Amino acid sequence: PHGVLYGMMYRDKEICRAVYAGVPKEVPVFGLAGTYHEEVAKELGLPFVAELYGDVKYNPDKTLVIDRKKKAWTAEETKKHIRSQVETSSVTAVNGENVELPIGDHQVSLCCHSDSPGAVEIVTAARAIVDEFNKKHFS
Repeated sequence: PHGVLYGMMYRDKEICRAVYAGVPKEVPVFGLAGTYHEEVAKELGLPFVAELYGDVKYNPDKTLVIDRKKKAWTAEETKKHIRSQVETSSVTAVNGENVELPIGDHQVSLCCHSDSPGAVEIVTAARAIVDEFNKKHFS
């Protein structure tokens, strides 16, 4: 799931469980590590992939900041944002606070939005880091 349902799932265990109950056991689910996404996947025996965001900031409570008007990200900002997530399992929240985002021992995937200004550059920059991480830890 994506969008509002995705957010509801990481905040509400029963909603997450209801959605994941319809997923075949061998199909991986993608979500925010350290939330009900990961917890319910483990509980139901579903393979879990930690999803990272290349063009979305985080609130101090680890929730995603949904921008109605997307701000442009540079390739360098994106690299720093993703590298922080894979190397230190943390990001700088919108208030400047360091927020832990544990990815555990999971492969990671990348979500970038095609309507973000500079989307191709953002994806290219972020994808290189995600691929490097997965290759190093899971090949």
